[in-house]
Formats: sequence, structure tokens, C-alpha cells
Amino acid sequence: MNPQEQFCPNLDCPARGQIGKGNIGIHSQKDQRYICYECQRTFTSSKGTLFYHLHHEPQLVLMVVALLVYGCPVQAIVQALHLDERTVRSWWQRAGRQCETLHGHLVGNSQLDLQQVQADEIKVKTQRGSIWMAFAMMVPTRLWLGGAVSPNRDEDLARGLADQVRRIALCRPLLLAVDGWWAYLGAFRRAFRSPLPLPPGVGGRSSFFSWPEVIIVQVIKRHTQQVWEIERRVVQGCVKQVAALLACSQGGGVINTAYIERLNATFRQRLDSLTRHTRTLARLPETLTAGMWVLGCVYNFCDFHHSLRVKLWVGERCYHWVPRTPALAAGLTDHRWTLAELMCFKVPLPRWKPRLGRGRPNNQLKRRMDRWCL
Repeated sequence: MNPQEQFCPNLDCPARGQIGKGNIGIHSQKDQRYICYECQRTFTSSKGTLFYHLHHEPQLVLMVVALLVYGCPVQAIVQALHLDERTVRSWWQRAGRQCETLHGHLVGNSQLDLQQVQADEIKVKTQRGSIWMAFAMMVPTRLWLGGAVSPNRDEDLARGLADQVRRIALCRPLLLAVDGWWAYLGAFRRAFRSPLPLPPGVGGRSSFFSWPEVIIVQVIKRHTQQVWEIERRVVQGCVKQVAALLACSQGGGVINTAYIERLNATFRQRLDSLTRHTRTLARLPETLTAGMWVLGCVYNFCDFHHSLRVKLWVGERCYHWVPRTPALAAGLTDHRWTLAELMCFKVPLPRWKPRLGRGRPNNQLKRRMDRWCL
């Protein structure tokens, strides 16, 4: 137990979310509990992780999550490990919430020069109808940027995905490659714009201006007379800008959506409910959403990508290949994560802000503000 690596999870504590401030101590070695000297609250070491309030061994939970990530059906796990199906699905949904929080903290809050983003959607059959899942991917680092789930293939699905990409993207030249679905065009145009400031004393709604260096291209596929026809369109921008971004992000070539389609194939291979013509249909949308976040985080942080490896020269003629994960290539981490690190990661809480009322704050509140708000 290392108190220097822990933070207080109490939302009412002025020291919440801050690490290495000397306010955390060991309360019980046997029960794995810490204490915050600021608020005098105790908490377990598993607080904020997948294993909080679970009565099974962590190794068993990690084994079940790993089997589900790599395509093992739920019924096979139930029969092999003698677990209840509801317990397995509960662990899976808890892992999904854990990975969604982690992804929002590490990927969603990052600011990256994306260069090229490809987006696509897949149709998933469930026992209660079909559900659509949309994904986005950063091509130079193969980083999965996020996804959206919706019962309908409508504007809300495209807008939810475009907003996630917009939060990550820096205001740099960007190529957006999508398929022929019309909703992507309006969603990305609406997402990549900024409001103009109003003059002093002028009210009303602000006008918006679109980012000048955002290029949108489409890859439209048609199947006629047993022949596939592919049409490539430049919807926004010019051909010269498209060629420059393609050379920078993927080393040249033509307009394509091949990278996101390979990612879709990975998702279909790993999650049994996404497989075409499968007999293990998903029952609840929450299960699909959890699987999307878990598999996306495992893909970003835990799996080496063959195309991302780099040469490391150890002499004039000797070298070896250094494998990298998408998160490593994007500079979000400095090592390959294990599944245990993924499920034990604690997202820091936002810093405490005092509630100031009328009048001057008392001396005790001033001391807390001087120590924890700076």
C-alpha cells in the first residue's frame, strides 16, 4: 500500500482528487483501507475501480473480462467457470463503465493533431431489433477516438460521433473520410465550427464560421451486376489539400476508408454479438455499449499494432523492431498497459471549489482555499 499514489474520493473533501499532498494515510493493512486526514473519511484501495464492492477474486473477474474481450460467448464462460449469467453480464457492464470513464479522461480530454480521421458505422442484430454503432479512428496512430450507439441510423448517431472527434481535434489541417451516408456531412460541418464574438453591447445569437482547413471526402460504393463501383468525392476542400493530407497521414495513396473498415472487422471478430449471422444475439443495448468501450480501450492501450512498430538501431547494421500500441503512438502513455492496469485505473476527481456565500469567508475556509485551491 502506497498512500502517495492515492487521492481522496470524497466529493465534499477539499483535498479530493489530489495526489501526493500528504493527506492520505494507511488506516488498515488487513482491510486495505486508507484514511484522509483532511476529511477523516476512510476508503478502500479498490474505490473507483472495477473491483469495488465485488465479492469474487479479482483474478477471476479479469479472466472473465479477457475471455469476453476476445470473443468467448457468455454461455461458455458460465459453463466452464460455474458462474451465473447475470453475474457475468454485471461484470461486463461494470467494465464498460470503467473503460468509458478512462477513455473520456485520457483520450477525450487530450488535444491531438489528428491529420486524418475515418468514420463508419455497423449494424448489429439483437433480440429486440437492430442497433447501429458508429466508430471514428485516427489514421496515423490507429487510435480509436470513440463511438456512439443508437437504435436508429439518424442524425443523432452521426452528431454524437462528430462531437467526440471535435473535442479531441486541434485546429489543424484535418481530412475527414466517411462513406456515402448523408448525415455525416451535416454532423461534421456543424461540429467543426466556432462562434464569432459579438461586439460590446450587441445582443442576439452569435454567427459561426467553419474551420478553414477541414477537408471532407466521401467513398461511395455501389454494387451493380456483380461488380463493385467505387466513387470518391471531395465534398469540402480541394484536391491539392487532400493529396497533402494523404501523404502526411498514410504515406500517399487514394481516398479510402480501409482503416476504419479493418477496425470494424476487429470489433466483429472480438465481440461475438457483432459477428455476421451469429446465433448469440445481444439482449440489451447496455451490453453492446459496454463491449464497445471495453474493446476500444483494450485496442488502444493493451494491444500492439503491427503497422505501428518502429526500427531501433543498436549498431550500424543491427536493429530490432519496437512494437507500439495506438496510445503509445499518439503519446498518451509511455508503456503497454495490462488488463489489470486498465481496470484498476482511477480517474482523478475535479478539484474542490468552495461555496462562497455573502460576506467574507472565515479563517478556516481561507486556510482550506489557500492550501487546496492553488
